[in-house]
Amino acid sequence: MSISRRDLLRLGAGAGAAMMWSRDAVALTLDGIRNAAPILKKIPSSGEMIPAVGLGTSATFQAAARTPAEHAKLRAVMKLFTDLGGAVIDTAPSYGTSEETVGMLAREIGNADKIFVATKISGATGRDAGIAQLERSIERLKPGNIDLNQVHNLGDWQTQLAVLRDAKKDRKIRYLGITTSSDRQYADLEQIMRAEQLDFIQLDYAIDNRNAEERLLPLALERGAGVLVNGPFGRTRLFRRVGDRPVPDWGKEIGATTWAQVFLKWLLGNPAITVVIPATSDAAHMRDNMAGGVGVLPDAALRRRIADYIDALPT
Repeated sequence: MSISRRDLLRLGAGAGAAMMWSRDAVALTLDGIRNAAPILKKIPSSGEMIPAVGLGTSATFQAAARTPAEHAKLRAVMKLFTDLGGAVIDTAPSYGTSEETVGMLAREIGNADKIFVATKISGATGRDAGIAQLERSIERLKPGNIDLNQVHNLGDWQTQLAVLRDAKKDRKIRYLGITTSSDRQYADLEQIMRAEQLDFIQLDYAIDNRNAEERLLPLALERGAGVLVNGPFGRTRLFRRVGDRPVPDWGKEIGATTWAQVFLKWLLGNPAITVVIPATSDAAHMRDNMAGGVGVLPDAALRRRIADYIDALPT
């Protein structure tokens, strides 16, 4: 049976009986994710292997923990994420309270050692501002060092990339990178990638948003840069596009029973992609996303078939 994202949301809200799902079935699903072979990707600059499905916090964590109920909801999501083998959590000082909340919850749960923390220098102008922001991020998230820090949306990139290089040299961060979520910055990002040695780039990429395939993703492979993907669901466009359609039979070839799993596995089937970072504050969605991070990936032929299917749907 193919389960839609909408159905999973209803399940998370307590409507499992209407879907003929039992508590045992849900438990088996969780056990199935835990026991399945995780999809791991290699960080090109180091060879370190990391789980391929991460967690984004933009929007979903921005106004986090305003009430005890919201706090508990986010805590459950973060605990489930690492319980199911997740590691990479991407945040930024500009995401409202997200950065602070991630650090606070990790300390509460006790899973900080399982998290690969990725944050950003965001909106800072000048070296002193960049250093101050970096130090605040370390204090909030992971005292000692941060796994990855990135120049957000190319902002003051010459200055802030130098700040990150010094921080890496001083072992305050392990990896450095630069991000974008706009095609308008692709040409500039390409020039930076050719001139600078980066551990990671982060960009927007989805089945219905494939412009990064033209130059940036091949260049990332050529330059040995890992790639984090934001907006993997086309900022919800893809769910609206497929609607209530069931996943076609080709989903069985990659063990994908939901559209979220199809969308994530399609991305990870591109050899340039290291980690996808769908943002969520919903435990049912988290479980669904993590199911997209186990098992097998589509080959080039199936990726074309999936893309052709989506392209043929009405927008």
